[in-house]
Amino acid sequence: MRSIWKGSIAFGLVNVPVKVYTATEDHDIRFHQVHAKDGGRIKYDRVCTICGQSVQYADIDKAYESPEGDRVILTDEDFAKLPVAEKHEIPVLQFVPSEQIDPMLFDRSYYLEPDSNTPKAYVLLAKTLEQTDRVALVNFTLRQKTRLGALRVREGVLVLQTLLWPDEVRTADFESLDGVAEPRKQELTMAETLVDSMSDDFDPDMYTDEYQIELKKMLDEAIASGSSKVTRPPEAAPTEMDAEVVDLVAALQRSLEATGRRGGGKAEPAAKTTAKKQPAKKQPAKKAAAKKTASKSSKTSTRKGA
Repeated sequence: MRSIWKGSIAFGLVNVPVKVYTATEDHDIRFHQVHAKDGGRIKYDRVCTICGQSVQYADIDKAYESPEGDRVILTDEDFAKLPVAEKHEIPVLQFVPSEQIDPMLFDRSYYLEPDSNTPKAYVLLAKTLEQTDRVALVNFTLRQKTRLGALRVREGVLVLQTLLWPDEVRTADFESLDGVAEPRKQELTMAETLVDSMSDDFDPDMYTDEYQIELKKMLDEAIASGSSKVTRPPEAAPTEMDAEVVDLVAALQRSLEATGRRGGGKAEPAAKTTAKKQPAKKQPAKKAAAKKTASKSSKTSTRKGA
């Protein structure tokens, strides 16, 4: 695991340096969105509604819009000015019985590892929470957000569970429950008997995600059987940069061909070699000598004939 945050727990005058790790993970099978026609991946583009151009993530700021329509744009520099941005302390606010915290308030869970060569203070806090059967309410900042948390012990390790703020839990107000008659005593007795017959200690290992198991089984069988549903992702169309590289290679190849070279090989033998074997200046002399020889032969033949 990789730590996502470092800080320290302020336990009175005791300081407990810790590293924070995400305690849970999602095992759900992930799917990509593809074009049903050809199986191509669907990509999303951040497009500005004003200029119509794609915007890089680094060029995106955050904006708040009031109910009246006023918009305030904040940059990273603005968020850095807030005091919580540099706060790496987890102060203990109060110790409360764990049963007094409504489970509805629990959000995410994180493991805390001692970040010190002498984790004596870490062990002291963990043992104290166990023996007093209390949960420490803490306040800390994570990812530029101030959070309320419950610090407790699980198998000797400190666990920090973020809590929702009270105003983040909606009020359930259903008219369908108004005026409903109370259950009769006989109905309650029978329901309690049913509950007793199904009661046992909680063992999370008894329960499995059957949907994910069957889904994984279906995918594995499809791959093993070579089903028609299994395809290789088609190669994406070349981007503009790819096209430029191809054009550049083609241009270089044409340039080599124009100079008598192909694929970077050696040039064809030059015309000078042929010229040395048959010097241009000596050709007229040979032709003249050949004409004189032919003329003599002609005269000699004429005389013999006479």
